[in-house]
Parts: sequence; structure tokens; C-alpha cells
Amino acid sequence: MTISEILMIPVGWLATNAVSLLAAVAVLVAGWYLARLAARAIRQLLPLAYGVDKNFAPLLSQAARYGIIIFALVTALNLLGVSNASILTVLGAAGLAIALALQGTLANIAAGIMLIWLRPIAIGEFIQGDGVAGIVVEIGLFGTRLRSSSGLYIFTPNQKLWASAITNHSREPRRRIDVNVSVPDTIDIAKSRKILLRIATADKRVLADPAPNVHVDSFSGAAVNMQLRAWVSTPDYLPVLYALTEEAKIALNRELSGSKEDKAGISVTPDPANPSPETQAHR
Repeated sequence: MTISEILMIPVGWLATNAVSLLAAVAVLVAGWYLARLAARAIRQLLPLAYGVDKNFAPLLSQAARYGIIIFALVTALNLLGVSNASILTVLGAAGLAIALALQGTLANIAAGIMLIWLRPIAIGEFIQGDGVAGIVVEIGLFGTRLRSSSGLYIFTPNQKLWASAITNHSREPRRRIDVNVSVPDTIDIAKSRKILLRIATADKRVLADPAPNVHVDSFSGAAVNMQLRAWVSTPDYLPVLYALTEEAKIALNRELSGSKEDKAGISVTPDPANPSPETQAHR
């Protein structure tokens, strides 16, 4: 067989199957655009459906997109004369090879399904997990997208998030505020306690039950370390934390008797052991 005869083989095949080839290309193009359209429609319309959890939308939209693309690919191969049995055989072998090579990717898919099913996190909530923290923007098929308190884009694989301890700062309806107060030991502790309790109870955002309380936490050298604890609704956590911290410092400096050195020795800080809620998530 000459080279010219060899080159004529694909030309002859194209001439014979031109219509089928054009139809296959049309199916692939239509499938690609239909997949994008379906994914966008699911993402936008599913959260509007009554009783449907909005967290399902990103995952289902991605699943629908890939499903339509695979269906279009199989249909195009059928139009070119490839039998379903051959396609299934190839897909089975390819699926096994891909499963072995991409075990982590499949684990991310499984973890994403579990995150959606058990719902330890939800879109709009502020979470910490796997060393990252931010507001959940999307729970996808392979990873979860977050937005940090400073507006940074964060993407973490679902498997890492699922395998780590997750702290959800938005899930509970109320949270406790801890404010540490350090005063010189020459200052009246009882009066300091009354001032701090007055500040807490005067803020209408502070809950009456459980009631605010102030206790002596420790002694350190010539300083007495006290702690103000108050409970607030979760959406009020950050503004009330800032307000109580500022008001406590101003009131203690203004009302406590003692020398200028004593007043200069008064310090008020949010409890570092209490996770900082830049944690304020907007639903």
C-alpha cells in the first residue's frame, strides 16, 4: 500500500461519514451550552424553590453540568458508529484508572456530599476548619469556597474540611462575650465589679438570661485580672464585644479612685481564648 493510498483512508472515511460527524459535533456543542445553561439555572432557581436547602444548589449544578456533558459525549460517539457496549467498556476501564489515579478527587466528592447531607456548615455561616476561616460562599462538588473577614478568596478541598474539626460561629442562636480586665491591686475590686456589671446590663443587646457576671480570674504580680462575661444574640456578638470593651476602659478610668498610675495600669481586652469573630457572618 502506497503512502497516497494510506492518506486516502481518512479522507474516504470523512467523505462517507461527513453527515454523522457534523451531527456529532453539533451534539457536543449543544451539550456543552446546555450543560452551562442547566448549571446556571439550577444555581439560580433551586434556592428559590420552597423547602429546598440552598446548600444543595452548587453541588447539584456541577453534577448536572458534568452529567449532561458525558451524555452528549456518549451520544456523539453513537452517531459515529461506536456501540454502547464498546463505550461502556471503555468508560469502565477509564473509570477504574481514573479512580485509582484520582482517589483524592473522589474523596472530595464523597466529603462534599457528606457536608451537604449532615450540614455542619451552610452558606452564609462563618466557620473555622483545616486552618482556614471565613464565610461559606459555596459548597461545591470538589471543594468549599470561603470569603475571609478581610475579603480574601479561600478555597479548601472538601476532604480536608470534612476530616478536620469544624467550628461554626454562626450556628448557635446566642454567644458569650468574654472581656478581660486587669486593674492594679490597690483598686477596689467590688467597685470594679459593679461598674462592669452596670455597663453590661445597660446595653439592651445583652441578654438577661443568663445574666452577666464578673469574676476574679487570677492575680499576676501587682495586678488583679477580672473577667466580664455576657451573653448576646449571635448577630450582635461583634458590635457588643467592641462596645463593652471600649466602655469598660472609659468607665473604669473615670470612676475608680486612685492615682494616675493606677488608672494607667487598667487594661481591657477581649479574651484571646475566645475565638475572634470576625466571625460575624451575614445571612
